[in-house]
Amino acid sequence: MLLVKVIPGSSKTEIKGVENGRMKIRIAAVPEDNKANEELRAFLAKTLGCAKKELTISAGEKSRLKTLALPLKVKEKLEELIHA
Repeated sequence: MLLVKVIPGSSKTEIKGVENGRMKIRIAAVPEDNKANEELRAFLAKTLGCAKKELTISAGEKSRLKTLALPLKVKEKLEELIHA
């Protein structure tokens, strides 16, 4: 499980650290027609080295505060990102 705070409409998609226990991620997509959610899933899949279909938004589909379900195999890479 990964808690994120999404900032849609940014100039580029990037991780901006951790804030209040949530990974803060800027998204270069607008929050319309599920575009920001799709960009978030694609970015995290590429960053963590897994398939996009393995990442699901389990809470916060229409909110900036989201909870994502992740495969166990990305746990080590996720820890590296959080503590970098």
